[in-house]
Amino acid sequence: MYDIENYYQAESVKDAVRLLNEHPDARIISGGSDVLIKIREGKFAGTSLVSIHGIKEIQGVKMADNGDIYIGAGTVFSHITNDTIIRKYIPVLGEAVDQVGGPQVRNIGTIGGNICNGAVSADSAPTVFSLNALLRLEDGKEGRLVPVKDFYLGPGRVDLRQGEILTYVIVPAKEYERYHGHYIKYSMRNAMDIATLSCSVVSKVNPETKILEDVRITFGVAAPVPYRCVETEELLKGRKLGEELYRKLEDSIRSEIHPRDSWRASKAFRLQIGGEIARRALIRTVELAGVPADSVSGGEMA
Repeated sequence: MYDIENYYQAESVKDAVRLLNEHPDARIISGGSDVLIKIREGKFAGTSLVSIHGIKEIQGVKMADNGDIYIGAGTVFSHITNDTIIRKYIPVLGEAVDQVGGPQVRNIGTIGGNICNGAVSADSAPTVFSLNALLRLEDGKEGRLVPVKDFYLGPGRVDLRQGEILTYVIVPAKEYERYHGHYIKYSMRNAMDIATLSCSVVSKVNPETKILEDVRITFGVAAPVPYRCVETEELLKGRKLGEELYRKLEDSIRSEIHPRDSWRASKAFRLQIGGEIARRALIRTVELAGVPADSVSGGEMA
């Protein structure tokens, strides 16, 4: 049973902003893979909906002249995974959203919805954090450009103000050029499940010197919001690749993240898994940079 008070179809972003201001208690819906479930469960019973489904201006992926990548908030996961720009420049994002639910969900669920629901288990979240993405929010006036790291306020809470709509997820060129990424999702099933713990690593490696020039490590389900491991990142930057670096990575991750006990997994289990998947993800990014794992040994940490 879906207890919906009113349903309004927006024809454009401007029209959606108008409808939200006219009906301040209404919620935004696009694919509905999250909102409709909450309505059925009674959490949003009696709500009104403003649909942004089908608004062409916020669908698809494009690249600006300066190399910045614009991903429309209304773009479904399956489109992102198969998009030529994504596959060429930031394939880690396509790989991450390809692990959302099943084919039906990936054909209706949107990246904007995945971000705006504020779920710490969202598969897109760790990667957009590691890519230092920006969020374009429109309010019919000047709008705002918000770093994704500042958008999450707490479990299920984001900085989306009354009358605002997320229109684009922007990945600046400087945040992906010469970087490689890898996403690992640990869950109780191989598919059709939410993450017990997830990790997205984006790194910049010098294949000649085998130096880790930069690294960004973000976890899902390791804290109340997606969690960037800035202490571990600073520890690793500028260091020689090698087994000692990977061991230090594991130890540092386990001391930095803050997972909780739940029916899915204990805190201790998540800490153990966290160090392991961060290690595997980083090693894979190094391989993608053209440095075979078996060609790197030793390595010193100061």
